[in-house]
Amino acid sequence: IYCLKISSYISLKKFLLSSYRRFQLMRFAVEEINNSTDLLPNVSLGYDIFDHCSDSHSFPGILSFISVNSSIRPYDNLSRMSEVIAVVGTFTSPGSRTVAPLFMMDLIPMVSYGASSSMFSRKQNFPSFLRTLHPNKDVVKIIYKMLVHFNWRWVAFLNINDDYGNDGRDVFIEMIEDTDICLAYTRGLDEKTNYTPIFKQLEMQQINVIIVFAPEWTAEAVIMSAIEQNVTNKVWLAVETWALNKRLPKLKGIKNIGTVLGVSEPPIDLPGFNDFIYSSKGQSDNNNEEQQKLCNQVCNCSGLRPENITNAESSFSFAVYSAIYAIAHALHNTLQCGSGECNRKITPYPHILKELKKSNFTLLNHSIQFDDNGDPTFGYFSIVFWNQSGDAEERCWFVMVFSDLFHKTYKVSISASTLHCFIFLEYDFLMDGFLSQMPSSLCSIPCDEGYKKKTDGPHKCCFKCEICPEGTHVNTTADPYLCIKCNDKTEWSSEGSTSCNRRVEEYVQFTETAAIFVMIGTWAFIGFTVAVTVLFAINYNTPVVKSAGGPMCFLILSCLILCSISVFFYFGVPTDSFCVLRYVPFLLFYTVCVACFVVRSFQIVFIFKIAAKYPKFHSLWVKYNGQWLFITAVFLIQLLLVVFVYSFAPPKAYSITSGYFDKLVLDCHVSLNKSSVSLVFLSLLCLLCFIFSYMGKDLPKNYNEAKSITFCLLLLILTWVVFATVFFVYSGKHIQTLNALAVLCSLYSFLVWYFMPKVYIIIYQPQKNTQQYFQDLILSYTKAITY
Repeated sequence: IYCLKISSYISLKKFLLSSYRRFQLMRFAVEEINNSTDLLPNVSLGYDIFDHCSDSHSFPGILSFISVNSSIRPYDNLSRMSEVIAVVGTFTSPGSRTVAPLFMMDLIPMVSYGASSSMFSRKQNFPSFLRTLHPNKDVVKIIYKMLVHFNWRWVAFLNINDDYGNDGRDVFIEMIEDTDICLAYTRGLDEKTNYTPIFKQLEMQQINVIIVFAPEWTAEAVIMSAIEQNVTNKVWLAVETWALNKRLPKLKGIKNIGTVLGVSEPPIDLPGFNDFIYSSKGQSDNNNEEQQKLCNQVCNCSGLRPENITNAESSFSFAVYSAIYAIAHALHNTLQCGSGECNRKITPYPHILKELKKSNFTLLNHSIQFDDNGDPTFGYFSIVFWNQSGDAEERCWFVMVFSDLFHKTYKVSISASTLHCFIFLEYDFLMDGFLSQMPSSLCSIPCDEGYKKKTDGPHKCCFKCEICPEGTHVNTTADPYLCIKCNDKTEWSSEGSTSCNRRVEEYVQFTETAAIFVMIGTWAFIGFTVAVTVLFAINYNTPVVKSAGGPMCFLILSCLILCSISVFFYFGVPTDSFCVLRYVPFLLFYTVCVACFVVRSFQIVFIFKIAAKYPKFHSLWVKYNGQWLFITAVFLIQLLLVVFVYSFAPPKAYSITSGYFDKLVLDCHVSLNKSSVSLVFLSLLCLLCFIFSYMGKDLPKNYNEAKSITFCLLLLILTWVVFATVFFVYSGKHIQTLNALAVLCSLYSFLVWYFMPKVYIIIYQPQKNTQQYFQDLILSYTKAITY
C-alpha cells in the first residue's frame, strides 16, 4: 500500500458543501484506482485526508505528513517514509505557499488542484510542485478578451487580499499595459472589508464593469453587499472560484445588480461518482481529539443527503480527479507495471517526480500532460452567463464553450444528471444575442473620426477630443493622441482626417490645348525664320539685305531659332535638365540678338553722325571689325555669368504647394537673386539699343531702323511686364504656358517688326531694292541737313 497525503479545504469558520464534494471526489478517485485492473494492478493506494482550514492551524497536519516516529530530519534518507509518495493539495494559493517549502526541500511531489498563483510556475522556488488547473494568467487572458470584445475600457478589480488575489491583480495590470483598457479602481478584500465606500467610489467614477477575483466565500460577501446597497446595472465578471456558484443566482434581488458573466472550466461528467455517493454509508463525525489537532472539520455531516453532495457546486472537480490520476499513473510508470503486476522492489521516491512531470495519458477524453513549469496543457474554459429570469428555483447558468488555451475545440458530453441547469451556447449567439444590451463602461466617449485624444487626468481612458487641423491626420491604431503632419510636398488632408491624401500632380502636358497652340506657334516661327534666312541668302548682295546688317542678319536669325528651342521645354514633367534648357538657350542667344541690334543701331548712327567728327575712331572700328568684337565680348560675358551663377544655383525641378490645398504643381525653380546679374546685363543691352535707335530716328528712310527696333523693344518690354504681373498674381501650372508664350512673343517681335518690312520690300517692292534708290535717299538726306 502506497500512501497519498491529501489536503482538502472545508473552512474553519463555515462548512462549504462544494469543498466537501471535492473531499468525497478524492475518496472516489482513490477507490476507483484501487478497483482498476489496468492501473496499478495488485497495488493499493492508501490516503490520509485532512482539512487545510487555515495557514496557522494546518501545520500539525503537514508536520505529521513528513515526520517519522514524531521526528523530522530534513535532507535525511527518506527510505523510512517511502509510503508517502505524493501530496495532493492544497486548494488555495496562500495555503500552498505556506506548506510547499516543507515538501520542496526533499522534492516530495505536490500536485495542487486549486492553487493558481503565478509564483508556483517558478521551478527554482517550487521544483516538485505541479497543478491540474491553469494559472491565473490563463483566466485573466479570457477576461481580457471579454473586455476587448464588449469594448469595456473602464473597469474595477476587486480581489481577495492574499497571494491568489494579488497575483491575479498583478497579472491583469501587466496584461492591460499598452492597451486601451484602464484599471479605474482596485481594492484588496478580507473578512473585515466595509463595502459601502467601495460601491460609492464605483458609482462616483461611473465604473460599470467589476472583476471579482476572489474565492466563493469572499465573492458571496461582495454580491450580497451589492444587493443590500441597491447597486444596479453593473457587469460582474466572475472567476472560476465562484462562476458556478449555486447559491447566489437564487438570492432575492440578484436581478437588480446587473449581468453576471464568469470564466470557468465547464462541468464534466464523472462516471460512477453519483453511484459512489449514494452507495456510501452515513458520514460519521470526525471529532476525536487527535483529528482535531490536525485541523480536521468537526461537523455533523450525517444530515447531508446524497443529492446535496451530487448537486453541489462542481468547480475544480476534474482538477481534483486528474490530480489523483496523475499521481497514480506516475506511480504505475515508476513501478514498471505491466502484464498484471508491478515491480514492488522499486522505491517510488525519488523517481515518481520525474514520471509525474512526464505524464501523458488520456482521462475522460482529455490528454493529461504538464509543461516545463508544471502547469497543465489540457483543459479549456467556458463563459458562464447567469440567467436571472424566472423564479429563484428556476434560475441557472447558460454556459458557452469557449476556446481552450491551445487553439483546439472540444465537444463536451454531459449526462442529464450532471447537466442540471447548464446550457451550452454558440459563441455568436451568446455574445451578440443574450449580451447585446449590456451597459458600456467607458471613462470618456470615443472620439469621432478625425479627432485626437487629449489626456484628461491620470488614466489614459479619460480624455478630451480635439479635431485635427488641415494638413494633419490621426491614426488611432498607431497613436490616437497625436495629429500626424502630412508630407507638405506630396500629401494633403482636410480638417478632421484619418489619413493623408496624395496631392494631384499638375504640369502642362504636351497634349493640352494651350501647349499645342504655343508649340504650333513655335514651329511656325522656326519655319518663317528659315524662310527669311533663305530669302536673305538669295538676295544677299541687294541693298536691303546689306542695310539690314548683311552677314549679321544670319547670326540674328540663327540665334532666334536657337532661342525658340527653349519653348518646347516648358511642357511635360519638369526635370533638372528640362529646367536648364528652358532658360540657358534663351538667355544666351537672345543676348546675342540684342547685341547685334545694339551694334546695328550704333553703326547707322556712327556712320551718319559721328564718323565725320571722329575719323580715327571710325577707322579703328572698321579696321578691327568692332561690331564682331563687341558681339563676341557680349556673348562671352553673358556665358561666363550664366556658367558662374548656374554652377552655384542651377535651375531645378521643384513642387509648388503653397496656395494649393490638394494639388502639387511641378515647375522649375530659378534663384532670382543670383540669376539677376545675367538679367540685368541683358536689360542694359536693351537700354543701350534703345538709346542708339532713338538717336537715329531722323536718318534716311531705308537706313532708318530706329522705329522698327524701338517698336521691337517696346513690345518686348510690354510682353515681360504683362508676364511679371501675372507671375506675381497667379502661380498655377499655366504660368509655365504664359512664360513660353512670353518667350515666343519676344522672338516674334524681332522677326515681324524688324525683318518682315525688309521681306516685304524684297518681294513686293523690288524697285526700292536698288543701288540707285538708296543713293537718291542719301543725296536727299545730305541736301536736307545742308540747308
